[in-house]
Formats: sequence, C-alpha cells, structure tokens
Amino acid sequence: MGPLRYSINVTLDGCCDHRAVIADEELHRHAVENLKQADALIFGRVTYQMMEAAWRSPALPRPDWMEPFAHTTDAARKYVVSTTLKHVDWNAQLLRGDLATAVQQLKQEPGRGLLVGGVKVALALAELGLVDEYELVIHPRLAGHGPRIGGIVARGGRRHRAGPGTRTVPRARPRPRTGHRLNRYMLVDQQSQCATRQQRMLADRQSQCVTGQQCTGPENNPENNRA
Repeated sequence: MGPLRYSINVTLDGCCDHRAVIADEELHRHAVENLKQADALIFGRVTYQMMEAAWRSPALPRPDWMEPFAHTTDAARKYVVSTTLKHVDWNAQLLRGDLATAVQQLKQEPGRGLLVGGVKVALALAELGLVDEYELVIHPRLAGHGPRIGGIVARGGRRHRAGPGTRTVPRARPRPRTGHRLNRYMLVDQQSQCATRQQRMLADRQSQCVTGQQCTGPENNPENNRA
C-alpha cells in the first residue's frame, strides 16, 4: 500500500490531545484530503473505539460541513492493533502477530499508502522505523498539559525530526487559552515573534518539546492503558 504517513494536530506546547485543538471546518477539510490519499487507516484500540463512536453510521446530529469527513472515515478500510479486542466490524480487520511484520506486509502491497491515527500505535510504529512521513498541524494555542508529540517524532529517527520527512501546517485562527497574544501564523520555532522576554522563553521551551529535544516527563508516555 505504499508509504505510512502520520498526521497529528499539535498545540504550541506540543500537546496532541484531540480535545485541545480547534476542530473546525478548515481542519475537517484538511483531514479529508489526507484520508483520500490513503488506502487504509491504522488505529489502536482506544482511537478505533473513539472514532467508531463518533463517525460510524447512522450519524449523530452534526453540522453539514462535517459530513465529508464522516462519510470518508466511515467508508475507509481500517486495521486495528489490539491485544484485547476479539472482533471488529467497522470495515475493519485486527492486525495479529508481530506488529512490524504485519505493517511491513501492508506497505509492500500496491496502493497510495497508509495513514496511522492516535498516539500509542504511532509511537510503536515510530520506534520500529516504519513511519515514512510526519505531518504536524500546528494550532496557535497553549494546552498546558500532555500527551505531547515530542517523544513520537524523536523516536522516529533523526531524519524525521526536521526536513522533508516532517511537514508543518500552521492553523490560521489562534484562540489561546492563556491570554497571550500570538501571531496569526506563529510556529513554535519563530521565537522572534514573541512580544516579551517571558514569551520568548516559553516559545523556546515549546520548540524543544515539539522537536523532541527535551521531552522526558511522564506525559510523553500517552495512553498507558492496555491496548
């Protein structure tokens, strides 16, 4: 199926909790573009069950602009990595046995590629060196908590920390929770745009966390529950 891609929404301080980002129409359109480039999705148990509850037909009441994402997600082929689930039926199949072997076999099949979602499985695939492309969708806001993306990108290998293997997509509408005024297209490595010394120091710490330089806290081990 070709390359394995990982796209994740990230706040300025590296948080990749889906509840901490701006899930608006623009973000859903971008997600649909990514889904259309993949032949199948790879989820862990937690992400699979969360996505199934939210997007499986029949639909829950939702805005019309969510429908393209809902229909594309509902119809997509899915592979689920879990040691506890015995059965999946949302156009899905359990990946059994060795994870590296199973995913390598999928990648060798012809097609457009695979898209992995969530955190725990992405971390495992990064450790195995199987993620070919990272996309960080940067949201100009501060979460103040984890889980954080730094550990995932850093474990993907040196060549994935920056450069052509990692793509950043800035979000356009900042809604920071802390009261700081942030530039419309501020990325974490653009420290010169911070208005005060305190903000410059904060942006430096955020940059280190997002690039995986100094993320050693317990929050960098998300989804510590069983798969």
